[in-house]
Amino acid sequence: MNKMTPRVRFAPSPTGFLHVGGARTALFNWLYARHFEGTFILRIEDTDTSRNTPQALSVIFDNLKWLGLDWDEGPMPDGKTLGQFGPYFQSQRKEIYTDYCNRLIAQGFAYIKDEAVYFKMPRKRIIVPDIICGDIYFDCTLEKDFVIRRKDGSFVFHLVNVVDDAEMKISHVIRGEDHLSNTPKHIALFEALGMTPPLYAHIPLILNPGGTKMSKRDKGSSVQEYIDEGFLPKAFRNYLCLLGWSLKENREIFDIEEAIAKFDLPQIHRSNARFNYPKLLWINSEYMHSLPLDELYPHAFFWLEKAGLIDNNTDPSFLKKAIGIVREKVKTGKELVHWIKPLLTDSIEYEDEIFQQYLDDNGKKILAEVIPYLEKISSFESKELEETIKDLALKRGRKTADYIHRLRVALTGRTVGPSLYPMLAVLGKNRVLNRLYKVVFLKE
Repeated sequence: MNKMTPRVRFAPSPTGFLHVGGARTALFNWLYARHFEGTFILRIEDTDTSRNTPQALSVIFDNLKWLGLDWDEGPMPDGKTLGQFGPYFQSQRKEIYTDYCNRLIAQGFAYIKDEAVYFKMPRKRIIVPDIICGDIYFDCTLEKDFVIRRKDGSFVFHLVNVVDDAEMKISHVIRGEDHLSNTPKHIALFEALGMTPPLYAHIPLILNPGGTKMSKRDKGSSVQEYIDEGFLPKAFRNYLCLLGWSLKENREIFDIEEAIAKFDLPQIHRSNARFNYPKLLWINSEYMHSLPLDELYPHAFFWLEKAGLIDNNTDPSFLKKAIGIVREKVKTGKELVHWIKPLLTDSIEYEDEIFQQYLDDNGKKILAEVIPYLEKISSFESKELEETIKDLALKRGRKTADYIHRLRVALTGRTVGPSLYPMLAVLGKNRVLNRLYKVVFLKE
């Protein structure tokens, strides 16, 4: 394969949300450019004026930024432009397309019929040399001529795609396999213009859990859905890498630097990739558990602030400790809110059934035995707390579980949660005792 310094592009249409398949295409282009120290270009295919919206363009910018996919050329969210091959909006390139269209007509490769312009498809066998799929032969002897400019003067995808790739000096076209049937037409257009086509690499489709192509109507097909669920961008990006590619090290979790170092097009799988939500959830939970706490903190802060559980006055030290003991239990930012809530508010809600099971008169009596022991502890650290409860259980002839379960319910209203002793240590002596006093002496 030609190892020229690549110029690759991602060319979305701003007509809705960013599809998971589009995000994976952008990622593979980005990885290829970064691996070979090439150029990653963002080009906006906005010729469908009836469906384009500024909001959809903002979503493309925001989602790519969330994924960490920076581009070297193209429009920027602030209205500026990077690169010297613009405009990077197809809607601003009509004069360029007109010139190429007129050139094809003048040279006899296109003709006008019923006010539209048709390209004369060569009646021959066309070979698509594909880096992933190998050489693919298309018999175009019966292929019909196709429209490149409509009656209303607007230009069709086939022409603008080829012209933009030529003008922007695209070296490799990395796109979904669903575009493979378009490629013979594009090669024919390049040849008619006297230009060498870029190298093509068609990546496998992403299938939904049912085994059919993931469409925009499928639940979970939008990148924004995963942002809204509280997935970590690193984890989501890691999972996208696995949809058609792998490190070949029997390892599914890796950082982006490893992917950049090892990514290449011939390694991409031929078979379609099935989107596996449970695996994505598992990968995200692994990142939630293992990221350095300082790195996880901004993500957690965003979700907790959004839920109204914290504000800028919240003690960062306490919050970090709370996140630290809860994150082993959670898979997403949204789940983090549910699990950490009892640690951040003194207004504990108790379900009647749970309250009656653990905090009835006998339960309060058992908790009342704990309070004097907790009052005497000076350091209130996890190890000393554990030793204290075990010592109490031994003296009272009880199981430690008799205290552990009731303490958890009294302090959080929940029967499950982070390990009890670290949780007591994070809550601190004052919070723990205040909550216990309230349950044992005040709550009816």
